[in-house]
Amino acid sequence: MGIMSKILGGGGARSTEDYVELDLDDFDTARGEAGMTVHIAEIGGQQDVVAIKDAVYDGDFVIADITRLRTRDRTVEHIIDELRQVAREVDGDIVQKGDDQLIVAPTGVTIARRKLGAKTR
Repeated sequence: MGIMSKILGGGGARSTEDYVELDLDDFDTARGEAGMTVHIAEIGGQQDVVAIKDAVYDGDFVIADITRLRTRDRTVEHIIDELRQVAREVDGDIVQKGDDQLIVAPTGVTIARRKLGAKTR
């Protein structure tokens, strides 16, 4: 299951009746510029880390799919360590969600370690 399926929900057959098409003209688009952008990325190797680092240094949030790295443990460890250092440098945060996603947050953003609505024990 890919990163977008996990974010948007996967499984089960979907039909066009399950979705509503939104017309942007129906919404107020006169709002100001966003202070942060959420980027979706795929990491296939060390070369993909540069763009993620740049985005986090620019104050943006990144959700990265690391499924293509599973077989190369040393590469995964090195990439995670490098992105962990970036998160520390900008006073942001980083978490690994399962075996397939890294979430890197910029300055001043903390990522909760517990799902919303999860019961505490």
